[in-house]
Amino acid sequence: MRECRRGPLKSAVPSNVVSPVRRCSRTACGRPAVATLTYVYADSTAVLGPLATYAEPHCYDLCAEHSERLTAPRGWEVVRLLDSSAPARPSGDDLEALANAVREAARPQGRAAGAGGGRRGADPMEVARRGHLRVLRSPDS
Repeated sequence: MRECRRGPLKSAVPSNVVSPVRRCSRTACGRPAVATLTYVYADSTAVLGPLATYAEPHCYDLCAEHSERLTAPRGWEVVRLLDSSAPARPSGDDLEALANAVREAARPQGRAAGAGGGRRGADPMEVARRGHLRVLRSPDS
């Protein structure tokens, strides 16, 4: 009679079935995950960012294809966070904001100061404002 030499900690399942690589959370998708999806219910926002360091129970790991095709329910906003290792490409909005800031800075001091001087509690260093951009006075002057 042969004796079984398998120890009590040995698994009967071959080790190649369980992979340490995180996989896409979508049903029937076995591709490796590259992004993590999190829902912020209070803000009706879906946040898609780089793959999280740890798998969280209320987050979903997605492969490249599913992360690109992600849509949110009606009335919800999708926020896509850029991967810091990926090179960021300038968009048309970036170029327009830069051009507007240059135009604003090139305006004569009197006109620019009049635009921002009428508000209460304005920063004394702030000369003018356009959207989220501010023109600041040099600390030397």
